[in-house]
Amino acid sequence: MLDAVVVGAGPNGLTAAVELARRGFSVALFEAKGTVGGGARTEELTLPGFRHDPCSAAHPLAVSSPAFRGLPLERYGLEWLHPELPMAHPFPDGTAAVLSRSVGETAASFGPRDAGAYRRLVTPFLHRWDTLVRDFMSLPLTALPRDPVTLARFGLVGLPPSTWLARRFRDERARTLFAGLVAHVMAPLSGFATSAIGLVFALAAHTRGWPVARGGSQAISDALAGYLRELGGSVHTDYEVKRLDDLPPARAYVFDTSPTALARIAGFGDHYARYRYGPGVFKIDYALDGPVPWTAPEARRAGTVQIGADSAEIGAALRAASRERRAPDAPFLITVQPSVVDPTRAPDGKHVFWAYGHVPHGWDGDLTDAIERQLERFAPGFRDRVLARATAGPPQLAARNANYVGGDIATGAVSGLQTLLRPKLSLSPYTTPHPAVFICSQATPPGPGVHGMPGHNAARAVWRRLRQT
Repeated sequence: MLDAVVVGAGPNGLTAAVELARRGFSVALFEAKGTVGGGARTEELTLPGFRHDPCSAAHPLAVSSPAFRGLPLERYGLEWLHPELPMAHPFPDGTAAVLSRSVGETAASFGPRDAGAYRRLVTPFLHRWDTLVRDFMSLPLTALPRDPVTLARFGLVGLPPSTWLARRFRDERARTLFAGLVAHVMAPLSGFATSAIGLVFALAAHTRGWPVARGGSQAISDALAGYLRELGGSVHTDYEVKRLDDLPPARAYVFDTSPTALARIAGFGDHYARYRYGPGVFKIDYALDGPVPWTAPEARRAGTVQIGADSAEIGAALRAASRERRAPDAPFLITVQPSVVDPTRAPDGKHVFWAYGHVPHGWDGDLTDAIERQLERFAPGFRDRVLARATAGPPQLAARNANYVGGDIATGAVSGLQTLLRPKLSLSPYTTPHPAVFICSQATPPGPGVHGMPGHNAARAVWRRLRQT
Protein backbone atom coordinates (compact mmCIF):
# COMPACT_ATOMS: atom_id res chain seq x y z
CA MET A 1 0.00 0.00 0.00
CA LEU A 2 1.22 3.49 -0.90
CA ASP A 3 1.59 6.16 1.75
CA ALA A 4 0.04 8.88 -0.43
CA VAL A 5 -1.68 9.27 -3.77
CA VAL A 6 -1.86 12.77 -5.27
CA VAL A 7 -4.50 13.60 -7.89
CA GLY A 8 -3.69 16.49 -10.24
CA ALA A 9 -0.20 17.41 -11.45
CA GLY A 10 -0.45 21.18 -11.29
CA PRO A 11 2.18 23.10 -9.33
CA ASN A 12 0.41 22.40 -6.03
CA GLY A 13 -0.10 18.69 -6.60
CA LEU A 14 3.51 18.35 -7.70
CA THR A 15 4.74 20.29 -4.68
CA ALA A 16 2.67 18.23 -2.26
CA ALA A 17 4.00 15.01 -3.82
CA VAL A 18 7.60 16.25 -3.63
CA GLU A 19 7.28 17.34 0.00
CA LEU A 20 5.88 13.96 1.01
CA ALA A 21 8.49 12.02 -0.97
CA ARG A 22 11.29 14.10 0.58
CA ARG A 23 10.17 12.85 3.98
CA GLY A 24 10.42 9.24 2.96
CA PHE A 25 6.79 8.51 2.12
CA SER A 26 5.91 6.43 -0.94
CA VAL A 27 3.99 8.64 -3.39
CA ALA A 28 2.20 8.20 -6.72
CA LEU A 29 0.79 11.11 -8.71
CA PHE A 30 -2.06 10.84 -11.23
CA GLU A 31 -2.85 13.45 -13.92
CA ALA A 32 -5.79 13.44 -16.36
CA LYS A 33 -3.90 15.27 -19.13
CA GLY A 34 -1.07 13.90 -21.22
CA THR A 35 1.57 16.04 -19.51
CA VAL A 36 2.11 17.48 -16.06
CA GLY A 37 1.69 21.21 -15.51
CA GLY A 38 -1.82 22.43 -14.75
CA GLY A 39 -1.53 26.22 -14.82
CA ALA A 40 2.19 26.02 -15.64
CA ARG A 41 2.39 24.53 -19.14
CA THR A 42 4.00 25.48 -22.44
CA GLU A 43 2.60 24.53 -25.86
CA GLU A 44 2.86 25.51 -29.53
CA LEU A 45 -0.62 26.99 -29.71
CA THR A 46 -0.27 29.04 -32.89
CA LEU A 47 2.60 28.27 -35.28
CA PRO A 48 5.59 25.87 -35.19
CA GLY A 49 8.45 27.30 -33.15
CA PHE A 50 6.26 29.68 -31.10
CA ARG A 51 6.18 28.42 -27.51
CA HIS A 52 3.22 29.82 -25.57
CA ASP A 53 2.17 29.54 -21.92
CA PRO A 54 -1.57 28.74 -21.98
CA CYS A 55 -1.99 30.18 -18.49
CA SER A 56 0.65 31.66 -16.20
CA ALA A 57 3.77 33.16 -17.82
CA ALA A 58 5.36 35.68 -15.42
CA HIS A 59 6.12 34.38 -11.95
CA PRO A 60 6.58 36.93 -9.15
CA LEU A 61 5.14 34.55 -6.56
CA ALA A 62 7.03 31.48 -7.80
CA VAL A 63 10.46 33.07 -7.49
CA SER A 64 9.58 34.31 -3.97
CA SER A 65 7.86 31.09 -2.87
CA PRO A 66 9.27 29.50 0.30
CA ALA A 67 8.18 26.13 -1.12
CA PHE A 68 10.09 26.47 -4.39
CA ARG A 69 13.10 28.19 -2.84
CA GLY A 70 13.56 25.19 -0.58
CA LEU A 71 13.79 22.77 -3.53
CA PRO A 72 16.76 22.17 -5.90
CA LEU A 73 14.72 22.91 -9.01
CA GLU A 74 17.66 24.45 -10.87
CA ARG A 75 19.23 20.97 -10.98
CA TYR A 76 16.24 19.87 -13.05
CA GLY A 77 16.42 22.62 -15.65
CA LEU A 78 14.55 25.57 -14.12
CA GLU A 79 16.22 28.90 -14.93
CA TRP A 80 14.68 32.28 -14.11
CA LEU A 81 15.08 35.10 -16.64
CA HIS A 82 14.48 38.69 -15.53
CA PRO A 83 13.33 41.36 -17.99
CA GLU A 84 14.82 44.81 -17.63
CA LEU A 85 11.56 45.98 -16.02
CA PRO A 86 9.24 43.60 -14.17
CA MET A 87 6.14 45.56 -15.18
CA ALA A 88 5.03 48.71 -16.96
CA HIS A 89 1.68 50.47 -17.03
CA PRO A 90 1.39 52.76 -20.07
CA PHE A 91 -1.03 55.68 -20.31
CA PRO A 92 -2.86 57.12 -23.33
CA ASP A 93 -0.45 60.10 -23.49
CA GLY A 94 2.50 57.80 -24.32
CA THR A 95 4.08 57.85 -20.85
CA ALA A 96 4.15 54.99 -18.35
CA ALA A 97 4.45 54.21 -14.67
CA VAL A 98 6.69 51.28 -13.90
CA LEU A 99 7.20 48.60 -11.30
CA SER A 100 10.97 48.31 -11.23
CA ARG A 101 13.39 46.32 -9.10
CA SER A 102 14.39 49.79 -7.85
CA VAL A 103 11.98 51.47 -5.43
CA GLY A 104 13.43 54.82 -6.47
CA GLU A 105 12.76 54.27 -10.17
CA THR A 106 9.24 53.11 -9.40
CA ALA A 107 8.52 56.07 -7.14
CA ALA A 108 9.92 58.52 -9.69
CA SER A 109 7.59 57.16 -12.37
CA PHE A 110 4.61 58.21 -10.25
CA GLY A 111 5.69 61.84 -10.15
CA PRO A 112 6.97 64.05 -7.30
CA ARG A 113 3.66 64.29 -5.43
CA ASP A 114 3.46 60.53 -4.81
CA ALA A 115 7.09 59.41 -4.77
CA GLY A 116 7.44 59.86 -1.01
CA ALA A 117 4.12 58.20 -0.23
CA TYR A 118 5.12 55.13 -2.21
CA ARG A 119 8.50 54.88 -0.50
CA ARG A 120 6.83 55.09 2.91
CA LEU A 121 4.35 52.38 1.91
CA VAL A 122 6.86 49.71 0.83
CA THR A 123 10.07 50.49 2.75
CA PRO A 124 9.04 48.95 6.12
CA PHE A 125 8.60 45.55 4.48
CA LEU A 126 11.45 45.36 1.97
CA HIS A 127 14.21 44.02 4.21
CA ARG A 128 11.85 41.58 5.89
CA TRP A 129 10.35 40.21 2.69
CA ASP A 130 11.60 36.62 2.91
CA THR A 131 10.29 36.24 6.44
CA LEU A 132 7.07 38.11 5.69
CA VAL A 133 6.24 36.06 2.61
CA ARG A 134 6.90 32.86 4.51
CA ASP A 135 4.55 33.94 7.31
CA PHE A 136 1.94 35.35 4.93
CA MET A 137 1.87 32.34 2.60
CA SER A 138 1.86 29.81 5.44
CA LEU A 139 -1.42 31.13 6.81
CA PRO A 140 -3.48 29.72 8.40
CA LEU A 141 -1.24 28.56 11.20
CA THR A 142 0.59 25.66 9.63
CA ALA A 143 3.61 27.18 11.37
CA LEU A 144 4.06 29.90 13.97
CA PRO A 145 4.96 33.31 12.47
CA ARG A 146 8.66 34.06 12.55
CA ASP A 147 8.03 37.81 12.67
CA PRO A 148 4.56 38.39 14.13
CA VAL A 149 5.14 42.15 14.51
CA THR A 150 5.85 42.69 10.80
CA LEU A 151 3.02 40.34 9.85
CA ALA A 152 0.61 42.32 12.05
CA ARG A 153 1.84 45.60 10.55
CA PHE A 154 1.33 44.17 7.07
CA GLY A 155 -2.17 43.13 8.06
CA LEU A 156 -3.05 46.64 9.21
CA VAL A 157 -2.07 47.98 5.80
CA GLY A 158 -3.28 45.07 3.70
CA LEU A 159 -6.65 44.00 5.08
CA PRO A 160 -8.60 47.19 4.14
CA PRO A 161 -9.86 47.64 0.56
CA SER A 162 -7.35 48.90 -2.00
CA THR A 163 -9.55 51.95 -2.53
CA TRP A 164 -8.56 53.01 1.00
CA LEU A 165 -4.87 52.53 0.32
CA ALA A 166 -5.19 54.51 -2.93
CA ARG A 167 -6.05 57.59 -0.84
CA ARG A 168 -2.37 57.78 0.08
CA PHE A 169 -1.69 58.89 -3.49
CA ARG A 170 -2.57 62.30 -4.86
CA ASP A 171 -2.20 61.61 -8.58
CA GLU A 172 -3.75 59.07 -10.91
CA ARG A 173 -0.54 57.39 -12.11
CA ALA A 174 0.13 55.61 -8.81
CA ARG A 175 -3.55 54.84 -8.24
CA THR A 176 -3.85 53.28 -11.70
CA LEU A 177 -0.78 51.07 -11.42
CA PHE A 178 -1.84 49.86 -7.98
CA ALA A 179 -5.41 49.18 -9.17
CA GLY A 180 -3.92 47.05 -11.93
CA LEU A 181 -1.90 45.04 -9.41
CA VAL A 182 -5.06 44.25 -7.45
CA ALA A 183 -6.88 43.25 -10.64
CA HIS A 184 -4.42 40.40 -11.25
CA VAL A 185 -6.64 38.26 -9.02
CA MET A 186 -9.92 39.54 -10.53
CA ALA A 187 -11.05 41.11 -7.26
CA PRO A 188 -13.21 44.25 -7.12
CA LEU A 189 -11.02 47.12 -5.97
CA SER A 190 -13.24 47.74 -2.94
CA GLY A 191 -12.94 44.17 -1.69
CA PHE A 192 -11.61 42.90 1.63
CA ALA A 193 -7.79 42.51 1.78
CA THR A 194 -7.27 43.83 -1.74
CA SER A 195 -4.61 46.22 -0.45
CA ALA A 196 -2.57 43.17 0.56
CA ILE A 197 -2.85 41.73 -2.95
CA GLY A 198 -1.43 44.84 -4.58
CA LEU A 199 1.25 45.27 -1.95
CA VAL A 200 2.45 41.65 -2.29
CA PHE A 201 2.93 42.06 -6.05
CA ALA A 202 4.80 45.34 -5.58
CA LEU A 203 7.11 43.97 -2.88
CA ALA A 204 7.78 40.85 -4.94
CA ALA A 205 8.98 43.02 -7.83
CA HIS A 206 11.35 45.04 -5.65
CA THR A 207 12.83 42.06 -3.85
CA ARG A 208 12.98 39.16 -6.31
CA GLY A 209 11.46 40.43 -9.56
CA TRP A 210 8.78 39.16 -11.93
CA PRO A 211 10.74 36.62 -13.99
CA VAL A 212 9.78 34.13 -16.66
CA ALA A 213 11.08 30.57 -16.86
CA ARG A 214 13.52 29.92 -19.71
CA GLY A 215 11.73 27.89 -22.36
CA GLY A 216 8.31 28.44 -20.80
CA SER A 217 6.35 27.78 -17.63
CA GLN A 218 6.45 24.06 -18.38
CA ALA A 219 10.02 24.19 -17.04
CA ILE A 220 8.66 24.73 -13.51
CA SER A 221 6.40 21.69 -13.70
CA ASP A 222 9.02 19.53 -15.39
CA ALA A 223 11.57 20.41 -12.71
CA LEU A 224 9.14 19.43 -9.94
CA ALA A 225 8.28 16.18 -11.73
CA GLY A 226 11.95 15.39 -12.31
CA TYR A 227 12.77 15.88 -8.65
CA LEU A 228 9.77 13.78 -7.62
CA ARG A 229 10.94 10.88 -9.79
CA GLU A 230 14.46 11.10 -8.36
CA LEU A 231 12.94 10.85 -4.88
CA GLY A 232 11.24 7.61 -5.91
CA GLY A 233 7.77 8.97 -6.66
CA SER A 234 5.87 7.85 -9.73
CA VAL A 235 3.96 10.04 -12.20
CA HIS A 236 1.02 8.70 -14.23
CA THR A 237 -0.48 10.87 -16.99
CA ASP A 238 -3.60 10.33 -19.12
CA TYR A 239 -5.28 8.95 -15.99
CA GLU A 240 -8.66 10.53 -15.24
CA VAL A 241 -10.03 9.95 -11.75
CA LYS A 242 -13.81 9.90 -11.46
CA ARG A 243 -14.11 8.24 -8.06
CA LEU A 244 -11.85 7.16 -5.24
CA ASP A 245 -12.12 3.53 -6.36
CA ASP A 246 -10.17 4.49 -9.52
CA LEU A 247 -7.05 4.96 -7.37
CA PRO A 248 -4.71 2.40 -5.83
CA PRO A 249 -4.90 1.74 -2.08
CA ALA A 250 -3.13 4.40 0.00
CA ARG A 251 -3.02 5.79 3.50
CA ALA A 252 -3.79 9.30 2.25
CA TYR A 253 -5.29 10.88 -0.88
CA VAL A 254 -4.37 14.46 -1.79
CA PHE A 255 -6.39 16.35 -4.42
CA ASP A 256 -5.10 19.26 -6.49
CA THR A 257 -8.63 19.84 -7.79
CA SER A 258 -11.47 22.27 -7.38
CA PRO A 259 -13.56 21.72 -4.23
CA THR A 260 -16.64 20.77 -6.24
CA ALA A 261 -14.68 18.18 -8.24
CA LEU A 262 -13.32 16.70 -5.01
CA ALA A 263 -16.84 16.51 -3.57
CA ARG A 264 -18.02 14.68 -6.67
CA ILE A 265 -15.11 12.21 -6.71
CA ALA A 266 -15.08 11.51 -2.96
CA GLY A 267 -18.84 11.52 -2.46
CA PHE A 268 -18.93 14.53 -0.12
CA GLY A 269 -22.36 15.67 -1.29
CA ASP A 270 -22.94 19.39 -0.66
CA HIS A 271 -19.94 19.87 1.66
CA TYR A 272 -18.55 22.63 -0.60
CA ALA A 273 -21.93 23.85 -1.88
CA ARG A 274 -21.32 27.38 -0.60
CA TYR A 275 -17.94 27.72 -2.28
CA ARG A 276 -18.10 30.50 -4.85
CA TYR A 277 -16.34 30.72 -8.20
CA GLY A 278 -15.38 34.08 -9.63
CA PRO A 279 -15.26 35.77 -13.02
CA GLY A 280 -13.60 34.10 -15.96
CA VAL A 281 -11.04 35.38 -18.42
CA PHE A 282 -10.78 35.58 -22.17
CA LYS A 283 -7.21 34.95 -23.26
CA ILE A 284 -5.42 35.37 -26.58
CA ASP A 285 -1.98 33.96 -27.39
CA TYR A 286 -0.25 35.70 -30.28
CA ALA A 287 2.55 34.84 -32.68
CA LEU A 288 3.99 38.20 -33.75
CA ASP A 289 6.20 39.29 -36.64
CA GLY A 290 8.09 41.63 -34.29
CA PRO A 291 7.89 43.18 -30.84
CA VAL A 292 4.68 44.85 -29.67
CA PRO A 293 4.86 48.48 -30.92
CA TRP A 294 4.16 50.14 -27.56
CA THR A 295 4.08 53.93 -27.66
CA ALA A 296 5.63 54.12 -24.17
CA PRO A 297 9.33 53.11 -24.32
CA GLU A 298 9.13 51.60 -20.83
CA ALA A 299 6.57 49.03 -21.99
CA ARG A 300 9.01 47.73 -24.61
CA ARG A 301 11.44 46.76 -21.82
CA ALA A 302 8.93 45.15 -19.47
CA GLY A 303 8.04 41.48 -19.11
CA THR A 304 4.48 42.27 -18.00
CA VAL A 305 2.39 45.21 -19.23
CA GLN A 306 -0.91 46.24 -17.60
CA ILE A 307 -3.48 47.95 -19.83
CA GLY A 308 -6.05 50.31 -18.32
CA ALA A 309 -6.30 54.03 -18.94
CA ASP A 310 -6.96 54.92 -15.29
CA SER A 311 -8.19 53.41 -12.04
CA ALA A 312 -11.82 54.25 -12.88
CA GLU A 313 -11.61 52.31 -16.15
CA ILE A 314 -10.01 49.35 -14.37
CA GLY A 315 -12.65 49.42 -11.64
CA ALA A 316 -15.45 49.58 -14.20
CA ALA A 317 -14.05 46.58 -16.08
CA LEU A 318 -13.88 44.52 -12.87
CA ARG A 319 -17.42 45.48 -11.87
CA ALA A 320 -18.76 44.60 -15.30
CA ALA A 321 -17.30 41.09 -15.17
CA SER A 322 -17.95 40.29 -11.51
CA ARG A 323 -21.14 42.13 -10.54
CA GLU A 324 -22.93 43.21 -13.71
CA ARG A 325 -22.21 39.91 -15.47
CA ARG A 326 -21.36 41.45 -18.80
CA ALA A 327 -18.20 41.76 -20.85
CA PRO A 328 -16.58 45.17 -20.31
CA ASP A 329 -16.47 47.59 -23.23
CA ALA A 330 -12.89 48.58 -22.32
CA PRO A 331 -11.42 45.48 -20.64
CA PHE A 332 -8.53 45.74 -18.23
CA LEU A 333 -5.74 43.65 -19.73
CA ILE A 334 -2.83 41.78 -18.27
CA THR A 335 -0.27 41.09 -20.98
CA VAL A 336 3.03 39.22 -20.91
CA GLN A 337 5.78 39.29 -23.54
CA PRO A 338 8.25 36.53 -22.56
CA SER A 339 10.33 36.78 -25.72
CA VAL A 340 11.68 40.21 -24.74
CA VAL A 341 14.02 38.29 -22.43
CA ASP A 342 13.78 34.68 -23.66
CA PRO A 343 14.71 34.21 -27.34
CA THR A 344 13.95 30.47 -27.14
CA ARG A 345 10.23 31.19 -27.25
CA ALA A 346 10.02 32.18 -30.93
CA PRO A 347 11.99 32.02 -34.21
CA ASP A 348 14.62 34.72 -34.80
CA GLY A 349 13.06 38.18 -34.98
CA LYS A 350 9.62 36.90 -33.99
CA HIS A 351 7.82 37.15 -30.64
CA VAL A 352 5.19 35.49 -28.49
CA PHE A 353 2.74 37.60 -26.53
CA TRP A 354 -0.43 36.97 -24.56
CA ALA A 355 -3.23 39.11 -23.22
CA TYR A 356 -6.34 38.42 -21.21
CA GLY A 357 -9.32 40.39 -20.02
CA HIS A 358 -11.93 39.61 -17.40
CA VAL A 359 -15.37 38.35 -18.41
CA PRO A 360 -18.35 36.95 -16.46
CA HIS A 361 -18.21 33.43 -15.07
CA GLY A 362 -18.96 30.94 -17.84
CA TRP A 363 -19.24 33.64 -20.53
CA ASP A 364 -19.22 32.17 -24.04
CA GLY A 365 -18.75 35.28 -26.18
CA ASP A 366 -15.74 36.57 -28.14
CA LEU A 367 -13.68 39.40 -26.63
CA THR A 368 -11.05 39.47 -29.38
CA ASP A 369 -12.10 42.77 -30.93
CA ALA A 370 -12.39 44.58 -27.58
CA ILE A 371 -8.96 43.30 -26.48
CA GLU A 372 -7.31 44.37 -29.71
CA ARG A 373 -8.95 47.79 -29.61
CA GLN A 374 -7.41 48.25 -26.17
CA LEU A 375 -4.00 47.12 -27.41
CA GLU A 376 -4.18 49.50 -30.37
CA ARG A 377 -4.77 52.42 -27.96
CA PHE A 378 -1.36 51.84 -26.41
CA ALA A 379 0.46 50.07 -29.26
CA PRO A 380 -0.78 51.50 -32.60
CA GLY A 381 -0.16 49.06 -35.42
CA PHE A 382 -0.34 46.02 -33.16
CA ARG A 383 -2.72 44.13 -35.46
CA ASP A 384 -0.23 44.50 -38.32
CA ARG A 385 2.29 42.42 -36.33
CA VAL A 386 -0.06 39.46 -35.78
CA LEU A 387 0.92 36.27 -37.62
CA ALA A 388 -1.51 34.02 -35.78
CA ARG A 389 -3.67 34.02 -32.67
CA ALA A 390 -5.18 31.34 -30.43
CA THR A 391 -8.21 32.41 -28.41
CA ALA A 392 -9.66 30.79 -25.30
CA GLY A 393 -12.73 31.93 -23.39
CA PRO A 394 -14.13 30.38 -20.22
CA PRO A 395 -15.44 27.18 -21.89
CA GLN A 396 -12.09 26.50 -23.59
CA LEU A 397 -10.08 27.28 -20.46
CA ALA A 398 -12.25 24.95 -18.38
CA ALA A 399 -11.81 22.20 -21.00
CA ARG A 400 -8.03 22.59 -20.83
CA ASN A 401 -7.91 22.66 -17.05
CA ALA A 402 -10.82 21.30 -15.02
CA ASN A 403 -9.81 23.47 -12.04
CA TYR A 404 -10.75 26.59 -14.02
CA VAL A 405 -14.48 26.24 -13.39
CA GLY A 406 -16.36 28.68 -15.60
CA GLY A 407 -13.04 30.14 -16.76
CA ASP A 408 -12.08 31.19 -13.23
CA ILE A 409 -8.28 30.79 -13.30
CA ALA A 410 -8.14 31.46 -9.54
CA THR A 411 -10.23 28.30 -8.81
CA GLY A 412 -12.56 30.34 -6.64
CA ALA A 413 -13.63 33.93 -6.10
CA VAL A 414 -10.99 36.08 -4.40
CA SER A 415 -13.51 38.31 -2.67
CA GLY A 416 -14.96 38.79 0.78
CA LEU A 417 -13.89 36.38 3.50
CA GLN A 418 -13.19 33.76 0.84
CA THR A 419 -10.05 35.75 0.04
CA LEU A 420 -8.51 34.20 3.16
CA LEU A 421 -10.94 31.50 4.30
CA ARG A 422 -10.83 28.99 1.45
CA PRO A 423 -12.46 26.63 0.63
CA LYS A 424 -14.61 27.10 3.75
CA LEU A 425 -14.32 28.37 7.31
CA SER A 426 -11.96 25.95 9.04
CA LEU A 427 -8.86 25.89 11.21
CA SER A 428 -7.60 23.10 8.95
CA PRO A 429 -8.59 24.03 5.37
CA TYR A 430 -6.60 21.17 3.79
CA THR A 431 -8.59 18.44 5.55
CA THR A 432 -11.97 17.14 4.42
CA PRO A 433 -14.87 15.10 5.90
CA HIS A 434 -12.84 11.94 5.24
CA PRO A 435 -9.77 11.65 7.51
CA ALA A 436 -7.63 10.19 4.71
CA VAL A 437 -8.62 12.72 2.02
CA PHE A 438 -7.01 16.16 1.67
CA ILE A 439 -7.23 19.10 -0.75
CA CYS A 440 -4.15 21.06 -1.89
CA SER A 441 -5.29 23.18 -4.85
CA GLN A 442 -5.23 26.97 -5.10
CA ALA A 443 -8.76 26.85 -3.66
CA THR A 444 -6.92 26.58 -0.32
CA PRO A 445 -4.69 29.17 1.42
CA PRO A 446 -2.77 31.16 0.47
CA GLY A 447 -4.74 31.06 -2.77
CA PRO A 448 -4.10 31.43 -6.50
CA GLY A 449 -0.80 31.63 -8.30
CA VAL A 450 2.08 29.43 -9.34
CA HIS A 451 3.95 29.15 -6.03
CA GLY A 452 3.21 25.70 -4.67
CA MET A 453 2.36 26.92 -1.18
CA PRO A 454 -1.10 25.27 -0.95
CA GLY A 455 0.63 21.99 -1.82
CA HIS A 456 3.42 22.68 0.66
CA ASN A 457 0.99 23.55 3.45
CA ALA A 458 -1.30 20.62 2.69
CA ALA A 459 1.66 18.23 2.76
CA ARG A 460 2.34 19.30 6.33
CA ALA A 461 -1.21 18.32 7.29
CA VAL A 462 -0.82 15.00 5.47
CA TRP A 463 2.45 13.97 7.08
CA ARG A 464 1.12 14.83 10.53
CA ARG A 465 -1.76 12.47 9.81
CA LEU A 466 0.51 9.72 8.44
CA ARG A 467 2.74 9.87 11.50
CA GLN A 468 -0.28 9.31 13.73
CA THR A 469 -1.43 6.17 11.90
